[in-house]
Amino acid sequence: MRLILARHAETVYNAGARMQGHMAHTPLTRAGIAQAEAMGTFLREHLGQRPDLDFWASPSGRTLQTSAIVAEHLGIDFFDIRTDDRLLEIDVGDWQGRRYADIVAETGPIVCPDRRAFNVVPPNGEYYPAIRARLEAWLAGLDRARDVLVISHGITLRVLRGLLAGGDDFEGVAFADDAPQGTVFEIVDGTQTALHLGGGFSGARAA
Repeated sequence: MRLILARHAETVYNAGARMQGHMAHTPLTRAGIAQAEAMGTFLREHLGQRPDLDFWASPSGRTLQTSAIVAEHLGIDFFDIRTDDRLLEIDVGDWQGRRYADIVAETGPIVCPDRRAFNVVPPNGEYYPAIRARLEAWLAGLDRARDVLVISHGITLRVLRGLLAGGDDFEGVAFADDAPQGTVFEIVDGTQTALHLGGGFSGARAA
């Protein structure tokens, strides 16, 4: 099974430095639409027209908007895309919708600069072991005989990539390196390859 993992494109919340989390349905910016178009163009060249694979996406609005553009490039019916709540972004709880700078002003630093990820649990939110558990459950249900394309989120994909290809231990999970929005990875037999580098934001601010 080949897994192709793509991070959604830039949104208005990313551009405004606001926390999105798992439930905020935030639209793509014009730059984000251009990033999604670039992802679709690349994936069409890499996979061909109407590739025979299972297309999965987080049900968040920003991932579905990205997925719709990619699907059009691939000649895949949008309504054939499968969604699963287990592919949603980290739940940032009480931080959702708030400006990143305002949160830091109130609480102090919330991101590990070396890992570019939260090093505190979001209040009334979730943390990396919970994300790993839901992704393990999602992986267990996949048809291993088929290739898979996934469009999801930055932190969620870092945990998923860590599960599939390994990563440094961070807060109790294998955690892959950060990558900008719009980036596409391929994982085959535990080996990860970055196929397309996106032009969006990176780091926990984009969560």
